[in-house]
Amino acid sequence: MGLMKRIREEIAVIRERDPAIHSSMEVFLYPSFKVMLHYRLAHKLYLRKHYFLARWVSQRGVRKTGIEIHPGAQIGKGFFIDHGNGVIIGETTVIGDNVTLYQGVTLGGTGKETGKRHPTVGNNVMISAGAKVLGSFKIGDNSKIGAGSVVLKEVPPGSTVVGVPGRVVRRKKQTRPQEEMDQVDLPDPVREDIVNLQRADSELTNRLLELEKVVREMERQKKREAEGVS
Repeated sequence: MGLMKRIREEIAVIRERDPAIHSSMEVFLYPSFKVMLHYRLAHKLYLRKHYFLARWVSQRGVRKTGIEIHPGAQIGKGFFIDHGNGVIIGETTVIGDNVTLYQGVTLGGTGKETGKRHPTVGNNVMISAGAKVLGSFKIGDNSKIGAGSVVLKEVPPGSTVVGVPGRVVRRKKQTRPQEEMDQVDLPDPVREDIVNLQRADSELTNRLLELEKVVREMERQKKREAEGVS
């Protein structure tokens, strides 16, 4: 793909997904745009085994944007980083098409693996602010990772994951999670568990009160029968 076509695609992606951008000229100041230009060049150098030069280009991008993308990472089309400061993408990460990351996201390893150490992110995935995805597993297509989640195992396609450690709280078919980029109205599994425990506690308390009432009635009945005999 030619350089100008690549630049036009990057501009279109950023303008589509960030309502704060009011003109194409603003995109040239955008961290996501800058870091992707550095990444594309660094990745080409990396594939040609010019590892030092690839790292040098990559680190220039880090200093300018606060976003660290290893030149060995594989990134598809339509990739977008919103704000982006603190984003880290490891060497063996594979990212599909139409993926959106927010600030503070880490696609990293656990430190215990060799070879493929980092996640594979499917198509049409959104990973919200501060989420950490650690390990060499896959985030399925059309999934959404909630803000602050720590994901340590594979995520099925079409899933919504929240919590620490992250767990699937919703699954559905969805072709473009970017079409509903609501990062607030997500399920809260901790709150749901607490509500369920409160409900169970209330039901158990009511049953105990009913049993106590029955026991007292039985005791009164026995007392009356004993007094009748005497």
